[in-house]
Amino acid sequence: MKLIKHIPNTITSMNLLCGALGVIFTFQGALNIAFFLMLTAAVCDFFDGLSARLLKAYSAVGKELDSLADNISFGLLPAMILHRRLIEGGVTGFTAYIPLIICVFAAIRLAKFNVDERQSENFLGLATPACALWCGSLVYAADHGVMSFAMMLHETQLIPVASVVLALLMVSEIPMFSLKFKKESGYNRVRIYFLAMVAAIAIATLILQINWSYIIFLSITCYILFNILLSLFSWRIIRKAK
Repeated sequence: MKLIKHIPNTITSMNLLCGALGVIFTFQGALNIAFFLMLTAAVCDFFDGLSARLLKAYSAVGKELDSLADNISFGLLPAMILHRRLIEGGVTGFTAYIPLIICVFAAIRLAKFNVDERQSENFLGLATPACALWCGSLVYAADHGVMSFAMMLHETQLIPVASVVLALLMVSEIPMFSLKFKKESGYNRVRIYFLAMVAAIAIATLILQINWSYIIFLSITCYILFNILLSLFSWRIIRKAK
């Protein structure tokens, strides 16, 4: 029984290891491998929480370890991937280091999440795994997608601007639904609509024979826009009610 209690923390440690390895491969210029390690870290991040709930193995150490691992895998790693991409694209100076803001704001977001009791069911601000996977899939899709998208990535200021926007979204107060279905939750229908949207994106990607990474990139983009529009719609209703 004592060994069972360590299963969630072991999975969290694997998340951390994948993030650390991803940073190493990023330094070596192997961004594709770094992205796959990020995906593996995301899988571990999902299963550590799931295993903790199923085994009833919650602990204060596990909560803190999870945040530390997330800041490496979903804070430092995506920041380094975008930084490396700018360097490879010939960008130098201050601009090349702007993506590092993601790592800083990810740490702030994770610290807020640990002490914010309002985020038990849904999130306030963009979750760090979603931010990281958007960054990773952006770079991977540019390497395996249409040429115009790759050119846009290199020739515009997309990465620096996106880095700032994502950083601000992580520490914002914008409500963003999680994908955890709970009984009698008003967000269950919203979750179903979103998953149906993801399924439609996946089918369209398969039909058009576009690289699978676009499913992640487009799904997270739609998730962000969907939550922002939902928040604005709710704000307008509350304002009219007053």
